[in-house]
Parts: sequence; C-alpha cells; structure tokens
Amino acid sequence: MAAQTLANRGAHVLVQPGAFVVVRGSMANTAGSTLTNAGTLLLTGDFANAGALNSSGWVVFAGAVNQTLTSGGSNLAQVEVRNTGSAGTNRVLVPNDVTLTGQLLLTQGGVRTEPTAFLTLLPGATVAGEAPGRYVQGNLRVIRDLVAGVLDFGNGLALDATGSPLGTVTATRTAGLTTANVSYATNSNGGLSKGIDRIWALTSTLSPIQAIPLTFSWLADDDNGLTDFTAAQVWQQRPAGGSWFTTMQPTSAVTRTITATTTTLSRYTVSNRANPLPVELSLFSAARQGDAAWLRWTTASERNNAKFDVESSTDGQLFRRIATVASRSTNGQGAVYDTKDPNIARYRVATVYYRLRQVDRDSTETFSPVRSVAAAMATALQLQAYPNPFGEAVTVAVEALGAGPASVVLRDGLGRAVWQQTMVLVRGVSEHRLVPPASLPPGVYLLTVTQAAQQRHLTLTRQ
Repeated sequence: MAAQTLANRGAHVLVQPGAFVVVRGSMANTAGSTLTNAGTLLLTGDFANAGALNSSGWVVFAGAVNQTLTSGGSNLAQVEVRNTGSAGTNRVLVPNDVTLTGQLLLTQGGVRTEPTAFLTLLPGATVAGEAPGRYVQGNLRVIRDLVAGVLDFGNGLALDATGSPLGTVTATRTAGLTTANVSYATNSNGGLSKGIDRIWALTSTLSPIQAIPLTFSWLADDDNGLTDFTAAQVWQQRPAGGSWFTTMQPTSAVTRTITATTTTLSRYTVSNRANPLPVELSLFSAARQGDAAWLRWTTASERNNAKFDVESSTDGQLFRRIATVASRSTNGQGAVYDTKDPNIARYRVATVYYRLRQVDRDSTETFSPVRSVAAAMATALQLQAYPNPFGEAVTVAVEALGAGPASVVLRDGLGRAVWQQTMVLVRGVSEHRLVPPASLPPGVYLLTVTQAAQQRHLTLTRQ
C-alpha cells in the first residue's frame, strides 16, 4: 500500500491473522470507525485512533523521523519500535496514556511520553530491548498481580517479596525527561545536588510485613552528570512529596546496579555521596530530663550545612533562638547532635515547643518538625515513642519519677500479651530501643510500661 495516509472514515478495517499491511505514511482510525488488527500493521508515519480499536496483533513503527502514537483510550497488544532516524528523531512520541496487554519491543529507536502521560504494561505485558539510546523516556508503568516472590518489572526495578506478599504492585519509572522533581530529585534545601535522571514510584495493595530488598538499575543515558557510582546511594522519598532520605549500599560502576531494603513503599532514586539530596533529619526528639529539656537529633547525610539554630516557643507559633550548634559532618555523611534547655520552668507555661532551623553555608534555611515538652514536673510515668508507625524496632522515651526496673508488655487488638521484656529506668528520661518479634503482623498494639505502682499505656502501630 503506497498511500501517504490510510484514513478509516466510518468503515471497519480488518487485518487478519498472518496478514502484513505496510502503510508508507500514517494510519488514522477516525471517530465512528472500527479497526481490528490481528496481524501486523507497519507504519512509517503516525498512528491515531479516535474510534473503536481491537488490536491483538503487532503495530510496528518503522519511520525515519519521530512518530506519534495516540490510542484514543483503547488498549494495544504488541508494539515494536523499529525507527531508523538519527538520535533524537527516532522515537515514538506518546502524548496521552497508552496501555499494552502484550509486549513493547524496542528494536531500533525509543519511546518518549509526555510528563503527564503514562505507557502502562498490564499484568503479563513486558518490555524488551531497552539499551543505551533506545529506551522509554518519560513514564513507564508496570502492573503485576499476586506478587509474593522475586520479580523483575523490566523497567530497572526488581524486588524480593518472599515471605511478604504484596498483592498487586504498580512500579512506575519516570526517566530521561531531565526535569527536576519529575524525573530526577534535587536537594530539598535549595542546593544544586541531584540524583540520576530516573525516579521509581512503587505502590502495593498489601503493606510489607518485613524488609523488602529492592534492586535498581539504569543506563548511562540517565547518569545526569553524576560519576563515581562506586559510592552510590539509594534515596527514598517520604509520603506526600516529602523530603528524601538515604539507605547506603555499595554498587557497581559497570552494571549501574544498586540494592537496598525498605519496610515502606514510596518513591526512589539514586545519587552518590558527592551529591546528597537533602540534609535529612532521621530523628528529632525533645524530652524532659529533670528540670531541663533534652533535645536530640541525628542526620542521615549533610551537604553544605553550616549550623542548626535551636528555637523554643511558649505557644508553638512565635519561636526564638536559644542555642546554635555547628555542623559536625565533615564528609557529607550524617552526625548525631544533642543539647539541653535548662530550667524550663522559667517559661511559666505547661508546654514548651521546640524546632530546629537548619542553615546552609549560602544562608538557605529549612525547619524541622515541632516537638513539645511538658514543663510541669511529671506526677506519673510519661511515654513517647518514635517512629510510630514502626517497622523492625521502636524507640520508647520514658520519664520516670525514680530509678528501678520496669516491665514492658505488648498486647494485640484482642488484649492478648504477644511480647514482653524488662528494662531498667533511671530518674528522669531514658530511651529504650524495643525490637518486637519479626513475626508480629502489621496492626495496632497496646504497649504497657509498669514500674512499681506506676503504669502507662501507649498505642503503637506496626506497618
């Protein structure tokens, strides 16, 4: 067929199984028309569908310049990219969502979606042939059902859910768009540090009940100017577009592959130790210690951090600086800090609020979450726990009237004791890291701490 465009206007075009139709131009299936493709449809131009589309066969893009795929909301089964154009003009452009039920085969050339469009592979669909200069730029979403073991999604992400079924898992890779906070992460404090040009978003219908190993890989195309991946790090984003924090693991500069474990699923990317994304607070706590407030914080990593200003408030709104602590990180890694606010009774309020003002060397500022401390002397045991919800372990800060042993009992939703231990308290505040059995399922539990005649309860959630 030697037409510039094959336009179906109100008819039913049928490509039978085994048939091979070549269109030296574009294919347009207009509104009110039907296209049934059970064979092979090869195009040198665009594919545009606005009618009814039943495609169980192959659509092959074999042009010499960029081609456009518009499915009109209908699914396609098999798509092959065989574009012979030069680099940058040999792609299939996807302006709107496209869903595949079979295979995406990249033989020559690649695919590029708009930042708001998704190329989705339904359960059973696969992608093959990604290589340098030939891959999916934009959003590649892969959906898998009944995930309960080792699985490679084919988009640079693999996981091991052995012992922790995840149900239906959706893994979305955004890559190659060279757009900050879309395809690559940046330092949330306004710095120039960045990650590779790939971000993976991972969701599941079942929450992990134990740590899940995740393996990420990428092409040199998406290095995003970074080098020395022998010092790579996996970064995970907190929910709702929050800050990034790191899990450090060694990687290979040859294979561009890195593995890390997580107990929560969110967004992930990769950077290296020379390019940390944020100054990340992994802990900030405030607790009474006698007449003083004990403030403690740790950072997972620091880059260009100058200092922390410690601030207090009597109403949680108006803060003033009470201390300054200089950065102790000298190699881009994290550090541990603490300071005390003496005689908090001077505030003459029941509750004192605290926050950290983190200041970069270029004077960029960010603030920590606000913590509070009861200024009145305790008349009973006081408990705080973090993180809550917790995963493998939970840290409990206990304020006691006197030193001595205390019992710790964890009960499930039916009131049954599922774990217990003894710990020794000191007068004032002490912290205790509790590690319940890994076999305890996710859910809500009641933690009870008893010392002599004093008893206090705290609700915990395991995720």
